[in-house]
Amino acid sequence: MRIKLSFVLKIPPIANLQKLGRYFSKTLKQKSYTDKMREPVLSTYKILKEKAFDADITEAWIDWAVEMMEAGYESIHLYELAGTTRPYNQLELIELTNKVFKDLNLDYSDKTKTLQNYVYFLLSSNIDKPEKYDYVLSEFRDIYDELDMGNGYQDLVLLYWAKDDLRYADHQHYWEGADRTNINKIIREQFGIYINKFDNKK
Repeated sequence: MRIKLSFVLKIPPIANLQKLGRYFSKTLKQKSYTDKMREPVLSTYKILKEKAFDADITEAWIDWAVEMMEAGYESIHLYELAGTTRPYNQLELIELTNKVFKDLNLDYSDKTKTLQNYVYFLLSSNIDKPEKYDYVLSEFRDIYDELDMGNGYQDLVLLYWAKDDLRYADHQHYWEGADRTNINKIIREQFGIYINKFDNKK
């Protein structure tokens, strides 16, 4: 008598396989990185900000975990996060990400510093993308109002209102000399000033 055996193989969604495949293809070609060889992952600032302010864990966290792996960071919990698929169990992921941050010595306890680093991330990753200026400035408006960021970031909020007014009118009263022809140039210059301030503090 023949006995028919059957089993079900659980395969992660193709998107996750592609992400992990890119990582493992790199690691097969290259030896493990040392700490000095690792490239900084700029999106870490955003993830730390989300963690510090108890935001929900989303697909962006999974993408970040894959980025970290590709940059040479190693942790069994990081690998687990990179392979996480929907639906996301927030309670389980809170515990998992706590372990990831502990493994990688990522500290988010100082919310002020974490927020400053997030500002740096927003500016650095979007300074040459005028099409993203509206989004970046609106993000500053929101966190400035909600988190009391202080006068140090007031110029960025004023630029938001100046650019917003210029969407509907030829003139604005928030930034002297700014009009539709030069507002993006002014925004880029101000982003650069803030970036230099952050770099000088490092």
